Amino acid sequence: MTATTTLRTGHIGLNVTDLDRSLAFYRDVLGFTVHGEGKEEDRRYAFLGDGEKLLVTLWQQAGAPFDAGRAGLHHLAFEAESVERVREYETALKEYGVAFAYEGVVALREGSAAGGIFFHDPDGTRLEISVPTGAEEAPAPVASAPTCGFF
Repeated sequence: MTATTTLRTGHIGLNVTDLDRSLAFYRDVLGFTVHGEGKEEDRRYAFLGDGEKLLVTLWQQAGAPFDAGRAGLHHLAFEAESVERVREYETALKEYGVAFAYEGVVALREGSAAGGIFFHDPDGTRLEISVPTGAEEAPAPVASAPTCGFF
């Protein structure tokens, strides 16, 4: 086996405390399409994607919200097609009442053209929507580490 991988992220599975609440957030606010849903009382889940590809699965089996102090998922990052689209998501998220880690679009690090918004889902899972370019004028809120590292 060689040292170079050909692996790519397929989809991300998230444990949630309330599937209805999380499904409303990911579907209605972030715009994911429901690809499938399990509705049995003790086995509720939802498969979400972009209409073609599965991207996120939600599993109602968590007994407590996300804990940044535990090993496991640090954050989940989504890439948008433009900084304008990131700002559209920011507006929709604010209308939904989501609190942000930083005000507005911020650079992913000092001097970077990449930037985005940072916030939490209903269970506290850390989320990012960013672009690789287009945020050249955005401030970097943390000089000593990547912006996504400690929000």
